[in-house]
Amino acid sequence: MAAMKSVQTGAVNTVDVVDIDRPVPGPKDALMRIRACGICGTDNAFLHMGGMPGPDGRTHAIPLGHEPAGEIVEVGADVVGLRPGDRVVVNPQGAPSGVIGCGGGLGGMREYLLIEDAVVGTSVAPIPGSLPWDVAALNEPMAVALHCVNRSEAKPADKVVVFGAGPIGLGATIWLKLRGVRHVVVADVLPERLETALAIGADAVIDSANEDVEARLRELHGEGLNALGGVRPDTDIYIDAAGVAAVVNTSLRAAKWGARLVVVAMHKQPEPIDLGSMLRAETVIVASQGYPTEIFEVIEPLARHQDRFARLISHRVPFSDVKHAFDLALTPGAAEKIVVTFED
Repeated sequence: MAAMKSVQTGAVNTVDVVDIDRPVPGPKDALMRIRACGICGTDNAFLHMGGMPGPDGRTHAIPLGHEPAGEIVEVGADVVGLRPGDRVVVNPQGAPSGVIGCGGGLGGMREYLLIEDAVVGTSVAPIPGSLPWDVAALNEPMAVALHCVNRSEAKPADKVVVFGAGPIGLGATIWLKLRGVRHVVVADVLPERLETALAIGADAVIDSANEDVEARLRELHGEGLNALGGVRPDTDIYIDAAGVAAVVNTSLRAAKWGARLVVVAMHKQPEPIDLGSMLRAETVIVASQGYPTEIFEVIEPLARHQDRFARLISHRVPFSDVKHAFDLALTPGAAEKIVVTFED
């Protein structure tokens, strides 16, 4: 049986590249040759733990990678709508053996991926030939960002601030502007991230390490009132794509009456939240998790606006140097969005 290389968690904060058997698709499966795969903050979380805790209480190695794009090389006899040569992305949450690259039996950071129960529109979807592999690998995180924007219910007349100019926050910014939202501000502590935010269409940015966020929002969005008549920024929607309590509490304290706070970032541990401020503004807090419907809805706009989305990628690293790619991902400030590319 042919072998292939696959990336999995190793010791804490390291990856192992292992040789495993190349999958053989069954009648309902397809085999995908990986052409690009992104590295996500979730991958880093697994690396920090050295894998995933199992039912026996021990930490076990897991395959990594849930942002793959590639081409079909083999299809089972019962698969409909796919053929070798098709360019595709997958739904990581659509695999029967568990979420791809997030604790399931399969990972996308490998040379070939078995698409179990390959059903077009459910577990896999074709992509246009015009969409570069590296941008196609943004499909999954951009679906997360689109779901966040959908959960925000943002309208063209709304004024929005996005906290966190990582891939999800910047992706949300792009979707907000494509949705026609009139004014979108991005706040972050890193100047280079703020430069990217302006490049992809943000109307203004706030250096939250050095500026008074509430004061700047008043300048940018005007003044509104909370439920008790206190003067607040006239910002309609706050998006937490940063994952720190300070962002949530800043949003709650700045919120006008009826403002919405959408939390899309992962908060790694329980944190104190200013419920009094939430009460004084009757703030609506909305959680955004994954992509119930959006995973393949992003394909067409991703292709149409590919130059804009491509700006989110800070590093493209060949699979032959994949360990370096994960080292970059684990080093604070070293990279924003890394996509691993697979050579012919």
